[in-house]
Amino acid sequence: MGFRSSFSLLRMVEAAKELTEHAVVQQRIDTVLRIMGTDRTYGKGRPLVVALNDVAQEAILCGDFGLAQRFQHFAGYAEGEMFLEVVEGYYDEDAQQRGEEFLRRMAALGADRAVAALDVLCRDNPYATAADARDLFRGIAQSADHLGAEAGEGGIRLSTREVRRLQRYGHLELVLRSLPRPVPAESARLLGDVLADADAGLLAQFLELKARRAGLAALRTAVDDPSSSESALHACLKNQAWIFGGAYVSELARRQYTPDTILDIPLLRADGSLHVVELKRVNIKSLIIRPSGHLMLGAPPHQAVSQAQNYLRTLDEDRRTILADYGVDSRRASATIVIGHSRYVGGGIAPSEVAETLRTYNTHATRIEVITYETLLDSASRMLALSSEQHDSEETEESNA
Repeated sequence: MGFRSSFSLLRMVEAAKELTEHAVVQQRIDTVLRIMGTDRTYGKGRPLVVALNDVAQEAILCGDFGLAQRFQHFAGYAEGEMFLEVVEGYYDEDAQQRGEEFLRRMAALGADRAVAALDVLCRDNPYATAADARDLFRGIAQSADHLGAEAGEGGIRLSTREVRRLQRYGHLELVLRSLPRPVPAESARLLGDVLADADAGLLAQFLELKARRAGLAALRTAVDDPSSSESALHACLKNQAWIFGGAYVSELARRQYTPDTILDIPLLRADGSLHVVELKRVNIKSLIIRPSGHLMLGAPPHQAVSQAQNYLRTLDEDRRTILADYGVDSRRASATIVIGHSRYVGGGIAPSEVAETLRTYNTHATRIEVITYETLLDSASRMLALSSEQHDSEETEESNA
């Protein structure tokens, strides 16, 4: 969509500054406000996106994940990845009130139209059953894409903006896709109010599981495509720190900490130290080779390891500057290289042999681990299955209470 900014974003940033007592976070927010106050475009452009992401990263380092999520969404809007209405729905009280009033009007209008439809059904078929009513409304739902809202229909006049918002609400998957990850209880509560009987905590878990399943499915699709580029794989793994295991608090917003190093996925450990994830292509025939009867890593993974070693060396050397400027401890940082998949390995080498060779290699390494996308997917799938079982158990207990 391109870069964007607005007075609404400026107001939300100003309000967000009042939510933190961390001086370093407030300083980052002041930088954002200076950029937004430069001209009538409110600082629209790449510098604003970078500054908003810097606030998010600083908030992560201070343990304020709610504020970090807020500024990640601000950055998403500024970069053209989120609608302003979605962001306002989370963080602008006036917009929330307008949205609630709009939903109430739409609910009243929908109920009125539902009664009218049932009146027609009963008039034409006095013996209509509940099943007939369900079939009627199912047909209406299936034809919703072809329905429109006309000015004055039913005695209610809608502005052009309200019609556009109604169309967006009609596509619920857009709202669900834009929910914060992990979904906070406040967002679940808003949806819970709409669904009346839904438990906010369970709904939040459900939405988070739904988002994780979708993310894992997208990654699996990319891995199954032998032509997938590194950038395509990176897009699937962006803001999906959970896939790499529970040892990581979050993905850091900043990817560059030294002039000549841009990290694929920088993760923050619970102790505040840095972990680097380096992504390579999935279709690599020479991932594992057998030159003289013994299995060993081929040239591509060795080159990736050398690249990671250079990253870690640079991070070690600039540790003081990185810690002072960004609050990230990069000394003795670690790295994971995700590369290849057993299905693409040539030479008749079995998946078990690929796994065993990498396991042997990793036992002799200290700061760098090499894994395949196959291993990453299997591990994430097991984590997701455990989370699903826990959610189902809690849901059963809630229903029996």
